[in-house]
Amino acid sequence: MALTPERIDFIAALAGKLFADGIRLDDVVRAVREANPDLSNVTGAHAAVMAEDAFREEAGFNLYLVDGSNHCWLITNKPETATGVVIAQRDEDD
Repeated sequence: MALTPERIDFIAALAGKLFADGIRLDDVVRAVREANPDLSNVTGAHAAVMAEDAFREEAGFNLYLVDGSNHCWLITNKPETATGVVIAQRDEDD
């Protein structure tokens, strides 16, 4: 399943609004997962632990795409192979 630009925009907008409202990372991930039940992986992290370049940098968080089509999932920059997302919260001074 590919992630369309519109779907990525929706996920980023939802996460951005929730973070702006002061919602915690775990609850942001839960809301994104509930709004996108067909994604194979929606998880959260802190940006400091992510070694890959983000697919998108948003206010307060980075968005990474996940390709889970094989046994192990990989961070990808190709929406056409993405099956999930990682939402990595940044410290406010990042």
